Amino acid sequence: MEWFTEPFELAFQQRAMLGGALAAVSGSVIGTWVVIRGMSFLGDALIHGVIPGIALAILLEFNVFIGAAIAAAVMIGGINLVHRQTVFSDDTGIGLLFVGMLGLGVIFISRTASYQGGIAAILFGDTLGVKSSDIQVLALVAFLVILTSLLLYRPFLVLSFNETKAGLLGLRPSITNASLLALVTLTIVGSYQTVGTMLAFGLMVGPPATAALLVRRVPAMMVTSVIIGIASVASGLIISYHADTSGSATMAVVPVVLFFIVMAITNLRERALQTA
Repeated sequence: MEWFTEPFELAFQQRAMLGGALAAVSGSVIGTWVVIRGMSFLGDALIHGVIPGIALAILLEFNVFIGAAIAAAVMIGGINLVHRQTVFSDDTGIGLLFVGMLGLGVIFISRTASYQGGIAAILFGDTLGVKSSDIQVLALVAFLVILTSLLLYRPFLVLSFNETKAGLLGLRPSITNASLLALVTLTIVGSYQTVGTMLAFGLMVGPPATAALLVRRVPAMMVTSVIIGIASVASGLIISYHADTSGSATMAVVPVVLFFIVMAITNLRERALQTA
């Protein structure tokens, strides 16, 4: 039992656990919609897309939330522009902006004096450096994500399965979609301090995808995803403490590994039932 509790005897590990758990809650809730809608590629691209905004905010010393919001708006606008002005699908615009925004972010970061440390902090976070102020931000983000998901549950649900029907029902799919993307951006920015922008994707997709293998109803998926996400954070911190590995990376990898384990067990079970 001491092997499990020892890592959390330290104050900074406790803050890391709390911060990671809050990031897992917001990531799991919004990630459920991302997985259901098949927006994983866009979500991943958006994670990279906010990097130049965060980097520019750090470089010019203004709020990272504002920088990330501006970068996300530019990226989404660029994707829509490519889609409207050419015959290419959304994937083309997403791919172009994915590379362009990531490269631009690295260019901005390279202008800072602490280039290596800056890019590492943005991409991979600083789990053990979580402060009380970071926890307050994460708590606010989690609250806003949960509240908005409850208030817009029906529009999000209908949009996830049938955008045309959402329009016919007067649910304003364009506004609903914009709200969903805003929540994704908010979750990414809120989590970047703990798990980094790149690794936030692990907590945003891993737990919901795993939950989707176990349950079918959306509320059950969210609850199961949150449990998996928090368990992944705790497991990641314990493993990283004893194995001396990156806490943020380990937290992000755990739910991905768990997904493949659950998928394998599910497939084996289905084959056994078919042959029975």
